[in-house]
Amino acid sequence: MPETNLQSEREQAHLLIDVLPDEKLMAVRSLLEVMIEPLSRSLAMAPVEDEELTPETAVALDRARASLARGEGVSHEEVLQEFGL
Repeated sequence: MPETNLQSEREQAHLLIDVLPDEKLMAVRSLLEVMIEPLSRSLAMAPVEDEELTPETAVALDRARASLARGEGVSHEEVLQEFGL
């Protein structure tokens, strides 16, 4: 199915959901949840991470981002060696 047809189908589905009576909305949502594969469903239903970063973690992230921006990094072999693998 060409991309434009898929987009049209998606838009039509959204329009139908928008006019769906309230009492049928839960049934449609449940059906959609069953149709979605388990990982995507789990990710969609997962709570938002709201844990604040500690100052130490924020500094470590800034250092890592700067290192990556300079093109530096750790090779796969170095990571394996660090973990004794």
